[in-house]
This record gives sequence, C-alpha cells and structure tokens, in this order.
Amino acid sequence: MLYSASSMNPLNWIKEKLVPGIRDRQTKEEVQAGKQQAAEEGKRNIFEAASAPQQDGGDGAKKVKATRVRIGWGKPRPTEHKYSTSNFKISHRKLNLLGRQISGKPIDYAILQMQFSEKRASSRIMNMLATARDHAVRYKKLNETKLVVSEAWVTKGPKRSKKLEPRGRGHYGIRIRGSSRMHVVLEEGKTIEEKKAQDRARKLRRIVSAHHVREDKPIRNPPSTWTW
Repeated sequence: MLYSASSMNPLNWIKEKLVPGIRDRQTKEEVQAGKQQAAEEGKRNIFEAASAPQQDGGDGAKKVKATRVRIGWGKPRPTEHKYSTSNFKISHRKLNLLGRQISGKPIDYAILQMQFSEKRASSRIMNMLATARDHAVRYKKLNETKLVVSEAWVTKGPKRSKKLEPRGRGHYGIRIRGSSRMHVVLEEGKTIEEKKAQDRARKLRRIVSAHHVREDKPIRNPPSTWTW
C-alpha cells in the first residue's frame, strides 16, 4: 500500500484536512495592511508604538528619530593602568631593588633594563611589564609611546614553606621562606626624546657666555686661590 508525503507527516495532514486554505507565509502588503488596521483600531503592539517616529504639531510635521543611549559614554577617559605580579618566592628586599630600578622610567626602557639585568626575578618582572603595557593599550586606550612607570612598590605575601636548618651540637632551626609581589602603575608621561630636549634646554639656560660685554651673573665654581 502506497502512502503519500502528507499522510506520513501529521502537520501536512492537518493542513490538508482541517485547514485547506491556509498559507505558510503572508506577503509584505498584507502585513502592512494589518498593521495599519491595528493602528486605526488602537490595538497596535507596544513595541511598534515605542519605535514609531513622533511628529510635532507644526506645519512641517518633522520626524524625530529615536536616539540610542550607550552605556559608558559619561565615564571619564582612564589616565592610568595598575598591574601586579602574583606572589612568588622571593624576599621583598631583593624585589624592592628591581622596583627602584624601573620606577619613573619609560615602559620600553624599563623592559630593556629587566632584559639585561642579572637578577633572577628580572625575567618575571619583564614579562609583567610587557603584559601591563599591552593591557593599557588594548583596554584603557592609552598611548603606547608615552607610557611611563610612574609608581612601583613591593608588598609581602604569605609565608608558605618552612624548612629545617641544621646547626651545631645537634640543634636545628626553622627557616621560613616568605613571598612577595610587585605592583606598578602606568601613566602617560614624557618620552625619552622630550626629556632629553628638556634637559638640554635647562643646561643651555645655565650657561654664562664669555662675550665682549660682561654679563651681570656670578661665575660658577670660582677657584679658591691662584692656579699658578
């Protein structure tokens, strides 16, 4: 016995038997006519009523477009980016030496200092500075050429491991190995070229020229006695 496709599918059988004149999709003209009829009868959808353009009562009947308010426009532009390492096994006194070395330096110069440093933790600090620079440029939209390590400080971490330290005459002690982490703050500052130009201008202002006309300025570093 042969079965048709409509008899195998229940939905097709319902369409053919119960609702023979139904159509799957309405045309655009029918949809527009239905919306116009619903608007005249006052049965328009709430979403269509909110998105419909409003008209003023004047002669021109201007259409006012709905403005979309974006969240975050009222926030001020960030000027700094803070980043830190995780707690790792190192003394805070040793790590503070590296923090003093990079504090106040441009970010590229600080990474270069950590690249050629002989300290064991310099490679970790170098990776942290590179990650902080990428995050400041990507997420905070800061200028990469003007990033400066404005602040760098070290904090103590939890004391994780304890180790026995043998001593003389059968005694022993307990050595507690601590941990620490470094925090940095990146800000937009002066580049190396700008600092060099500023130092050069400052040094030129301090120079007293030996011209025919004597200037009314004191001589710098005058000798105490005769030079011969």
